[in-house]
Amino acid sequence: MRCKLNTRDNRGFSLIEIMIVMVIIGLLASLVGPKLFGQLGKAKQKTAKAQIGMLMAALDAYRLDVGSYPSQQDGLNSLINNPGTQEWAGPYLAKGQLPQDPWNHPYVYQIPGQHGEVDIISMGGDNKAGGTGEDADVNSWE
Repeated sequence: MRCKLNTRDNRGFSLIEIMIVMVIIGLLASLVGPKLFGQLGKAKQKTAKAQIGMLMAALDAYRLDVGSYPSQQDGLNSLINNPGTQEWAGPYLAKGQLPQDPWNHPYVYQIPGQHGEVDIISMGGDNKAGGTGEDADVNSWE
């Protein structure tokens, strides 16, 4: 008995079959991709809001020890480095370092704040005031 080597079972996929599969994968990626990237932007916004809450809690602890919030000049750096006051009992942040916002920009600290005693702001993805979506500002008063 002789085996035939040129049967359909021994051949690989044709170029047409591979192209059809690639087109289907491309269509699926174009439908699912934007939804996933939209969720990423929302996650960064939520992360910024959580970090601002953590910074506000650290500022409150600083104020309880020192008697006032850090000056504009000393800024958020006072939460990890003693600005020269004896009452300082820090560092007030768990990891001993000041976090950047989720877009790798520093948080903006304002004293006196326009919306409270102090304001903390992340300028969003574009690092400019205002914006929408992932570029929208995240702040301590909303």
